[in-house]
Amino acid sequence: MGLLAAGTPLEWHESMRYNEHVRTEGIEQLLNVMHAAAKRDHDPLYWGDELEYMLVEIDDAQQITTLDVTDDRIITELNKGDYQLCRDNDVEIHPEYGRFMVEATPAGPYHGLHNGSFVEQNMVDRRKVIDWKLNQYARTLAPGKRLAVLTMTSFPRLGAPGKFLNIPDQWGHKNPASRSLFLPDEVINRHVRFPTLTANIRKRRGEKVCINLPMFQDVNTPEYDDTVKPRNWFVPEDLESPLAAKKGHVYLDAMGFGMGSSCLQTTYQAPNIDKARFLYDSLVNFAPVMLAASGAAPVFKGWLVDQDVRWNVISGAVDCRTPRERGVAPLLPEYNKNGFGGIPQDQQSNVQHIPKSRYSTVDLFLGGANSKHFNRTYNDTEVPINDKVLKRLLENEVFPFDYDLAKHFAHLFIRDPCAMYEESIDQDRMTSTNHFENIQSTNWQTLRFKVPTQQAVPSNKAAPGWRVEFRPLDVQITDFENAAYANFMFLVTESILTLGDALNPYLNMSKVWENMHIAHHRDAIIKDKFHWKNSFTTDNGETSLQTIDSIFHNEHSGIFAAYITPILKYRGLVRKDWTELKELPEFQRLYYYLRLISDRAAGKIPSAAHYLRNFILNHPDYKQDSRVSQVINYDISLLFERITNLDNSNSDITGLFGDEIAQYLLHSKQVE
Repeated sequence: MGLLAAGTPLEWHESMRYNEHVRTEGIEQLLNVMHAAAKRDHDPLYWGDELEYMLVEIDDAQQITTLDVTDDRIITELNKGDYQLCRDNDVEIHPEYGRFMVEATPAGPYHGLHNGSFVEQNMVDRRKVIDWKLNQYARTLAPGKRLAVLTMTSFPRLGAPGKFLNIPDQWGHKNPASRSLFLPDEVINRHVRFPTLTANIRKRRGEKVCINLPMFQDVNTPEYDDTVKPRNWFVPEDLESPLAAKKGHVYLDAMGFGMGSSCLQTTYQAPNIDKARFLYDSLVNFAPVMLAASGAAPVFKGWLVDQDVRWNVISGAVDCRTPRERGVAPLLPEYNKNGFGGIPQDQQSNVQHIPKSRYSTVDLFLGGANSKHFNRTYNDTEVPINDKVLKRLLENEVFPFDYDLAKHFAHLFIRDPCAMYEESIDQDRMTSTNHFENIQSTNWQTLRFKVPTQQAVPSNKAAPGWRVEFRPLDVQITDFENAAYANFMFLVTESILTLGDALNPYLNMSKVWENMHIAHHRDAIIKDKFHWKNSFTTDNGETSLQTIDSIFHNEHSGIFAAYITPILKYRGLVRKDWTELKELPEFQRLYYYLRLISDRAAGKIPSAAHYLRNFILNHPDYKQDSRVSQVINYDISLLFERITNLDNSNSDITGLFGDEIAQYLLHSKQVE
């Protein structure tokens, strides 16, 4: 997320009267972008990653770890007084939803792969810059307390009973933005955009957001989430919770549970718009598979859950659909009349059934006439569209849209904008894309087709071109792991863009949706089967159910055989397969990046989620009740610190990575 604009965010009942204006102007901005930039070509494969970090306060005296919500000034200071330090280290620092979160990226894009270690080095430098600044703040802490920066997908006790924020009274006053039973508004970024966004999603929906995660079942696990307590601060929100919480599930009721989770995202620039569309389509079914392969989130709100990933938590956390749009009855009909939530009466006749949250898996292949393997039967799911937008895109006089690309944007534009600045209502459609991005960038799907701006004319190579963002990955504990997943996806992307003309990535979208559901299962990486292509070289969408091991390693359509080894051969790095990299000193670290992914896919070493769950289950303070106590939470933070620092004194490195990778990391220590 970029630095935040100044302005006056409008609350829902003020902003909703401009919804159609934003959609209409946003589409005109898109048309002008297409007119200016559609003919861009021969752009280099620039790429980059975004990592989200959590700031924590560790009290070694009391053996408590809390989220640090008092030092969020770090983002402003690293972008002002310490800006040169960031530039010198090729680091950019950005805000995120959580007050305890920091997003960091390289200051400029990567170009190519080389041996991949430069990605990890940049990640190491980012962490060092953040940690350096935190150490300045830590000087004022009481003895026995310290601050740390961790790449943790979900903080285990966020929203759990007891203390989880480092402020004296985390419930010192009411929380009007989220009205959550569990999260005070102090978890939310102080910038007014974020509490306004939180409240607007709740008001449009007509109910609090609702996430129910299946509990991990153990001997003493209770039937219900007993942290759901009666309260009378807000009506009707406090009345909803007992009705919304499901038996056998952990109940979450605030945007902060999802947007307070951390992830790893990567973005790739394609040579032109057609290649970008093909890259997007090719990565569609990688998303659920890589989500399962990166699972690192088995704990939420102090409970072990029966899943490994964060995705559906965020999906529910920003689900602004009304009961009518979801096709369900409102929890409290007397307060949410006819299930229309905050949609004004004069707009209710246009309400459609919307099968998924605005944070979801991809809904449509982009296809197009230039994609020789695509046909529209692959888009076999229910995908509502904005007919007005579709008509405008197909019949405009500015740029000739084909049906498939027009349908993609017409689908995104069924959504209302959920955050709007008063000062930005009127924009120049020839120079701005803010209204377009208001809709585009709040459709948080597993992939994002990123369009340029009107300034990205073919001659202006300084402006970014057509890009694809890959969004599903859970963040990993170490910079080594995060670099491994980033480099792995770069090799897949380069293979698609360089050698992909002979590949047919298409399968039925309904199977992709099924895969996304399967990816959430506990230990899906080793226990479940996913729909995967039997061959990428045929002209059909035939698939079979395959294990993750097979998806990565089978000799016909496995990711290593079909994507990784071919691009390494093309580069002249190997003759037979990717494992030959081990014998090349310059590329040994790349070998171990790939070995990590391969060994996890094969079940030879645990995923981060599996490793963390086992740590909890074997902790002496665990009571076989699926609960994660303060002591366990504290020890998890120490575990993360040891692993981050490659401290194997407790055999943590060996347990997570296995002997081969652990010995390499412990021997090399530093990025080469």
